[in-house]
Amino acid sequence: MRNTLLRNNRRSARSRWGNEIDARLLQTLKAYTERFKLSICNGDLVLLDRSWYVTHTGLVGLANRKHCKGIDVQPSVEFSHPSSSRWAFKATVFKSRTCKGFAGYGDADPSNVSALVHGAEMRVAETRAVNRALRKAYGIGICSVEEIRSFGEPVPSPRDSKRIPSQPVNGRNGNYGGPKVRDRLCQLIRQHQLDANLVKSYAVDFCGTKSLREATREQVEAFVAHLADWAEKDRNALLCQLNSYLGRKEGAA
Repeated sequence: MRNTLLRNNRRSARSRWGNEIDARLLQTLKAYTERFKLSICNGDLVLLDRSWYVTHTGLVGLANRKHCKGIDVQPSVEFSHPSSSRWAFKATVFKSRTCKGFAGYGDADPSNVSALVHGAEMRVAETRAVNRALRKAYGIGICSVEEIRSFGEPVPSPRDSKRIPSQPVNGRNGNYGGPKVRDRLCQLIRQHQLDANLVKSYAVDFCGTKSLREATREQVEAFVAHLADWAEKDRNALLCQLNSYLGRKEGAA
């Protein structure tokens, strides 16, 4: 089974990142595959700037396989400033009933998260704390992708958004911006072989709404334009961003 996973990881790595994969990266991939059973196909590992990063999905999956007994997460009041959207959390991982716990801190504010998730700093900080505690508990030396600062393209500014040509629509917000915009989004998903559910979750965060039904036509148009631009410029980075939504609850349809 381990050999099968390694073969699948090597195949996925070469397929996704092509010429970026060299002997050094393959050797590191082998070590993390054999020791932690991390899977590229499942979104456990991503390659960014020629370095491997583990994902929140991979860490939670590892904790489950290791029969982790629990994770306690508490806000760190002394390091949090809600008025400036700065949040900090302390997470403690208990590997067994007698384990004293492995603690990790995570913080987030508008200066160290992607502009795409501004407004969600509290959730980012909590995820970072959990990731750091899990990495300590299970001896994972590589950083998690959620702990690093944004590696994606910035959100278009209001001025840039006005330059985006509006697409003709025949519907209200409840129709995700109208048939033409929805068709364009579906076309992008097919063209670049993206996971529709992950794109949907990403769109909800991008628009800053609880569901896509609540997004305005302009917000959805801006998201579609942004997705098209990012997929064309750096599909690998986009896949990393989408993989960060693995395991999350999808936005309401």
